[in-house]
Amino acid sequence: MKRIFLFVATNLAVVVVLGIVASLLGVNRFLTPAGLNLGMLLGYALVIGFGGAIISLLISKPVAKWSAGVKLITQPGNADEAWILETVRKFADKAGIGMPEVGIFEGEPNAFATGAFKNSALVALSTGLLQGMTREEIEAVIGHEMAHIANGDMVTMTLIQGVMNTFVVFLSRVIGYAVDGFLRRGSGSNSGPGIGYWVTTIVLDIVLGFLAAIIVAWFSRHREFKADAGSAHLLGRKQPMINALARLGGMVPGQLPKSIQAFGITAGVGKLFSTHPPIEERIAALQAA
Repeated sequence: MKRIFLFVATNLAVVVVLGIVASLLGVNRFLTPAGLNLGMLLGYALVIGFGGAIISLLISKPVAKWSAGVKLITQPGNADEAWILETVRKFADKAGIGMPEVGIFEGEPNAFATGAFKNSALVALSTGLLQGMTREEIEAVIGHEMAHIANGDMVTMTLIQGVMNTFVVFLSRVIGYAVDGFLRRGSGSNSGPGIGYWVTTIVLDIVLGFLAAIIVAWFSRHREFKADAGSAHLLGRKQPMINALARLGGMVPGQLPKSIQAFGITAGVGKLFSTHPPIEERIAALQAA
């Protein structure tokens, strides 16, 4: 249950690194002696914004394996592992996607799915989840994660994050340039951006980044309802998913790496930044379906 937050955190880190590299290489040539070239800035923002999101998507699976300590099930070592593999394979066939890698990680109840491509994804379950749920409930959780894969949620989140990154990069630099021009008004200096530009840009990258994270989290919450419904569809009935959610509501969920929190089965508190809706709302949505 560790899905989108790790993706977002990794993405932001990649964006920062890309921005620093671009500055060192002089790629940020939207700052010209004649002023701010908005066309070049928009192109720069698109490359940095979507570049960070796409790179994060491509490395999401190895990062998730490393950060969560996932042990892949290549050959089942016992009957439970064999059942997990067979359940994932059954859902993959029904959803029309390739068999994902399957793994287990140590921790409190949680699970997640990640990966850049539908046919080469990863589904991982925690030991706490496997020990605290019935097989039917575990099957529903697996269905939820498989629905995320089948729905292409990682790619969709990448597009949303890329758009948000682009706006953040573009707006922070436009406002930074305006603030710098105001502070240096009357000085007659045109030797390039001053301290006002750099300070404003850094501050706005952080502030606007938080606002972007709120929008991404809202979209993630919307996708959770879809994944719950997808699990009910894969199982042919909704009660197992309702039971699994009710069970999770009485457990202390395991914390996932930030880059994959949004693709888990449950997430932490903090309404604006939460990647998952409240358990009660998810159960009510399933019951009303």
